[in-house]
Amino acid sequence: MNFTVVNKEIKVDDIRIVGVSTSSIFLIGDTESICLSSTFDTPPESLIIGPFVPLRG
Repeated sequence: MNFTVVNKEIKVDDIRIVGVSTSSIFLIGDTESICLSSTFDTPPESLIIGPFVPLRG
């Protein structure tokens, strides 16, 4: 995704953050670039994909 930002004057008096998610960024001011990445750290054997229910034997 590419987009253009035109920076104008900014003044920040007060900031109140109520909650933060695991995938968030909070930025005030300028930056040349932001690189985003994602990792998945759950072991494959702990995933349950689908509506499967364990059978009792």
